Amino acid sequence: MDYYEEAIKLARTYKGKISVKPKMKIKKQRDFSLLYTPGVAAVSKAIKESGEKFLTYKWNSIAIVTDGTRVLGLGNIGPDAAMPVMEGKALLFKYLGGVDAIPITLSVTDKDKIVEAVKAIAPSFSGINLEDIESPKAFEILEILQRELSIPVWHDDNQGTAAAALAALINSLKFVGKKPEDIKIVFIGAGTANISTYRLFKQYGIKPGNTIFVDTKGVLFRGRADENELSKNNPYKYNVMHETNSENISTIEDAVKGADVIIGASSPGTIKKEYIKSMNSKPIVFALANPEPEIARKEALKAGAVIYCSGRSDMPNQVNNSLIFPGLFRGVLDVQASKITDSLAIAAAIELAKYAEQKGLDKDYIIPKMSEEEVYFRIAAAVGVEAQKSGIASTNKSYDELYEEAKAMILKERK
Repeated sequence: MDYYEEAIKLARTYKGKISVKPKMKIKKQRDFSLLYTPGVAAVSKAIKESGEKFLTYKWNSIAIVTDGTRVLGLGNIGPDAAMPVMEGKALLFKYLGGVDAIPITLSVTDKDKIVEAVKAIAPSFSGINLEDIESPKAFEILEILQRELSIPVWHDDNQGTAAAALAALINSLKFVGKKPEDIKIVFIGAGTANISTYRLFKQYGIKPGNTIFVDTKGVLFRGRADENELSKNNPYKYNVMHETNSENISTIEDAVKGADVIIGASSPGTIKKEYIKSMNSKPIVFALANPEPEIARKEALKAGAVIYCSGRSDMPNQVNNSLIFPGLFRGVLDVQASKITDSLAIAAAIELAKYAEQKGLDKDYIIPKMSEEEVYFRIAAAVGVEAQKSGIASTNKSYDELYEEAKAMILKERK
């Protein structure tokens, strides 16, 4: 039985992946009086008077919000079909990060209506995880909500994928003996994931001029026929067009020639074996489309790739946001951070890369596996420390304290 058939069987057997369960036992009538009326009134009054966060489940809960317009590699499949993905995400949040995550699929796709909906439900949560929303709308919604809400807001396809890719890049370059400031990178795909990855790479030390983007119409270069249209309808892609590609290369063949890294966040078949053959020595290929990558692993290695990473869990070197978001949110919630910044994502990426390096890098072990539970404790601690340094946290704890708290919380929730 293949993965698809078995996934359907599990869905029909369990009728979903998550459920809501009470934290305490009900033994007698008095328990109802304590947990609900009249006792609950005292808790509500205490929250009203003091604003204390740790009296309800809210302190450890987030919302996973989508409109279903850009789900995995499936595209615009709508809110109902998006639910299995959001539900699976909630399971990963709980199992890997000890975070209570509630999947919310919206029936509206208009940017302003999505913002309005998220703002309306925000009092029920201590964080918002935006998911699978089409570009450029996803960038705009993220920026508005980060500006207008007082709780952390994160777009996982945006910052999560970017942080995982940065961790993989850090170790890939170490393995092949190249420096970030010296390499040429070609991004296949100019949507949310790759533009966000570029932003983190740039902050880490990658030179924008040594970076080239390719979208469905070809290479992004200044003077392209749709430049004015992009300036009006997609300022994020327009800004990338003007920051990158210092030589203003206009063909894909010239773009990939001599490249050190190709990163795909596009669709199957968009990375050709001819591209890899024309790259610089020791080519690095990230084919991150899910469920089918831009080029198959076997084909990429045969064409000369030294390192191949994908988004699939059944292959070595899975570059997946699941390595980032559980630990990152664990760290954010544990220090009561008011926001999530790029510096937190970079801290998570560096810690993830460090973990793999300490275990010993190999062409098939550039980045840790999701099953390595210590990764999540370490990311939580690193993110918590960075949040405190950045002045956006409400605590003052050491790395070791945060590590032990995260470990205890995650293992307790797993049990």
